[in-house]
Amino acid sequence: MNSWRSIYQYNNVLSVIKKASRVLVVSHEKPDGDATASVCALSLLLDKLGKDYILFTPTPPSSSFSFLPNMDKITSEREEVAGENFFGFDLIIIADCGSVNRTKLEAEIRNKRTYQYIVEFDHHPRKEERISELEIRLPQAAATTEIIYHFFKYNNIKIDKEMADCILTGILTDTANFLHPSATKKTIKIASRMVSKGAQFPKITKNTWQNKSLKAMKLWSTVLNNLQINPKYNIAFTVLTLEEIKKFREKEEVWDGITNSLNNLKGVKAVIFLRQEDEDLIKGSIRTNRSDINVARLANYLGGGGHVKAAGFSLKGRIEKTKNSWKIL
Repeated sequence: MNSWRSIYQYNNVLSVIKKASRVLVVSHEKPDGDATASVCALSLLLDKLGKDYILFTPTPPSSSFSFLPNMDKITSEREEVAGENFFGFDLIIIADCGSVNRTKLEAEIRNKRTYQYIVEFDHHPRKEERISELEIRLPQAAATTEIIYHFFKYNNIKIDKEMADCILTGILTDTANFLHPSATKKTIKIASRMVSKGAQFPKITKNTWQNKSLKAMKLWSTVLNNLQINPKYNIAFTVLTLEEIKKFREKEEVWDGITNSLNNLKGVKAVIFLRQEDEDLIKGSIRTNRSDINVARLANYLGGGGHVKAAGFSLKGRIEKTKNSWKIL
């Protein structure tokens, strides 16, 4: 991660940012903690450099991340950054987004002008052709904010308390507070350094982990009640129909952590969580703790993607309850 090639890339990215006149920082729809914290961390650097910029996520981040600096600057109004407005940016930074489609700016990005430069920070394996001029992609990193930490470090950018909050938030949310195997010794060392620089570990965990509403707790009850194990493949699965979903659709964050927690189930090879997103769209999440299983292969087969031990996908269709189980139509 700190090879000479990587250090050169970090230096090159900073040089490009310094030369930019107007910057767009974008991440994926329904941004999680790592995506939101990555956007906020990069915005703090742009503040230090006095840059004109806009922060964009296609859908608003969860209110549970409202403690992050510059969260109030993130817009989800597409008309502000799409169409002709897009061509006013000479630098586009894409953070924590494994697929350009999830930015909801794919057409603009693929048809950018020659003067527009694209930089990517990501820890997801690339699942499509490269669309950036500069790419810092490290699938071995536990979170994109871990990569941003190295970007700051190897450019001698002083990490202040607010930056440390962002970096630690991305790490904690993407590793489920260090429970995932992706949390390496390096990851924990970086987290420790962020705490020493003023990152508020208790505040972050309170807002991202200990923030479950009554509706969220009732949702958990339904999820656990629907939990089954396929004995042929030794895979646990749970399903939520659209009727069940409608009971809890007041906030996106009620879904946070469900699949990760189900992954603690003893003795199974993997866990799959399927939920009906709308009338004809099913969202799936897959997790495993096994070192001999790659759930990303299944997700990729189903048109999704992710990491070896954590992946997701979407399917066209509708979940229907049967007498003893469910079927997809």
